[in-house]
Amino acid sequence: MSGSQADADLGSGSHPPPGLAGLALGALGVVYGDIGTSPLYALRECVNTGVGGHGVPPTPENVLGLLSLIFWALVLAVTLKYLWFVLRADNQGEGGVLALFALVEGRPGPRSRGVSALLLAGLFGAGLLVGDGIITPVVSVFGALEGALVIAPAFAPLIVPGAVAILVVLFSLQRRGTAQIGRTFGPVMALWFLALAVAGIASIWQAPSVLAAVNPVWGARFLAHAGLPGFLLLGSVVLVITGAEALYADLGHFGREPIRAAWMTVVLPALLLNYFGQGALLLRDPSAASSPFYALTPGWMLYPMLALATAAAVIASQALISGVFSLTRQAVQLGYWPRTRIVHTSASEAGQIYVPEVNWALLVGCVWLAISFRGSSALAAAYGVSVTGTMVITSLLFAHIARTRFGWPPSAVAALLVLFLALDLTFFGANVVKIAHGGWLPLTIGAVVFAVMTTWRSGRDALANAREMRSLGLDVFLADVAATKPLRVRGTAIVMSGTPDGVPVVLLHHFKHNRTLHERVVLLSVETERRPRVSEGFRVRLEELGQGFYRLNARVGYMQDPDVPALLREASASGLDIDPGQASYFLGRESLITTGPAKLARWRKSLFAFLSRNARPATQFFGLPPNRVIELGAQVEL
Repeated sequence: MSGSQADADLGSGSHPPPGLAGLALGALGVVYGDIGTSPLYALRECVNTGVGGHGVPPTPENVLGLLSLIFWALVLAVTLKYLWFVLRADNQGEGGVLALFALVEGRPGPRSRGVSALLLAGLFGAGLLVGDGIITPVVSVFGALEGALVIAPAFAPLIVPGAVAILVVLFSLQRRGTAQIGRTFGPVMALWFLALAVAGIASIWQAPSVLAAVNPVWGARFLAHAGLPGFLLLGSVVLVITGAEALYADLGHFGREPIRAAWMTVVLPALLLNYFGQGALLLRDPSAASSPFYALTPGWMLYPMLALATAAAVIASQALISGVFSLTRQAVQLGYWPRTRIVHTSASEAGQIYVPEVNWALLVGCVWLAISFRGSSALAAAYGVSVTGTMVITSLLFAHIARTRFGWPPSAVAALLVLFLALDLTFFGANVVKIAHGGWLPLTIGAVVFAVMTTWRSGRDALANAREMRSLGLDVFLADVAATKPLRVRGTAIVMSGTPDGVPVVLLHHFKHNRTLHERVVLLSVETERRPRVSEGFRVRLEELGQGFYRLNARVGYMQDPDVPALLREASASGLDIDPGQASYFLGRESLITTGPAKLARWRKSLFAFLSRNARPATQFFGLPPNRVIELGAQVEL
């Protein structure tokens, strides 16, 4: 098979997907949990004029204007931008900001300043998504529990402890995986969206004039009359589209068509009916502005609705937590995050993973937010900044891909980018003024994650350059072996190499000090492709070098684990008969010296050294038999 044909088959070994209806039902539970719980607090924030509120009075003109903005935000930002356009930009079926990043990054090599800036923006977008993963569980749980205040204001002291308790339980259960609970996500969210629609229809029936808000003139009139306060209120309107980035990130789990089908047939109609139902209630009773969502529910249904809302909030939280797990795994495989422990929680679904370190870090962050902010309203500003910042970055990355990969005409790409940025930057600008009131939080998280990712990648590159300077040409080394004829011991040595050429430094150290070699020496390098998966049969390439030496270059996708024993077994089809359990594995362990020439800033060197010391051991990361590994240390000056 030719190389191009093999490349065409990479990642094509997936099983036939379930039916459209089944996948759409699953998408309800995982993809739309975040955006589906926005009715709990979004419109309330727009009309909240109480203590700490920044809304407008719920007059008929304001209510119709806000509903018009909500309607067109859902249609333009979610339906048009994400569902119709952005979902087209998949990387072998995978979505999300790092999938876009991988498409833009492409193969290593010189890049223009514009592309380099886009890549840096993509990494910062990944950091903002992590911030979203910390904020979403807290906002969603608070938004659900605050319904108890409608039943009895005396419950107020229990809101924060109750939220913390739910968060602790939620994160404690993560190690069990989503395989079992995932089967209930879809039906629960289907019931949730049905409840949203029914509550909205009953209210609209009593004030059908609210449907006039579909006319965009109401939104334009609201912004024109309200002036700067009206523009700033878009920072609350944007809460209705939180979760738009999540539906793109979960593209690989369900596929484009099921996600679109679930949105058009269930999610969008239910959301619009509920928002318009809340608006109709405010037209009839402006005093319901303190909690228009729960005011839609008759008294006898408040308890079931509170329970259902809490379940929906937990599901929304789960979706973002799983998304951060997937993001971490992609970053590790792409070389932008230190090796970390990744636990597979399902034997059949490769995407269901658990990352312990990330899980507990998220829990600490969520508990701190719950105790510090003490309510969903206080977190609204932080939420808006993270969402809109990621949306801006996604638009820029998508435009580049549409031009370079899709081959769309420059004029069409420019027109589309102008439309997207007009939406995104308007929402982002309305949220920027809230930086001092909580918007600093996602920006800080994004900056920290960005610093770690860029430092890790720069440190890895500097370390690779240092290794290359100390390495030796393969021809020179093999000639020396042929001339000196060193003692060859029985067995096979697998020498892990960071590059697909040259002689690994660890082998040079071993040969220098021991003056012996194994009968067979395999120089193994594992490269992570800028694609999610590489199918078996196309992952390894074997080359015989002579003198009992072989070079084995392996490729894995950034959604796959680099399982070295499995790769060695796959190499047996190419004539390399190796028992992975009996081979000896040679690894290098560098002690980093950070006082060398200023190739990297001193703080970056120190951070990289700290991350290297605390990264997951290579033995575990590559799945090597612990009792067959030999590590040789060396000092490396960065």
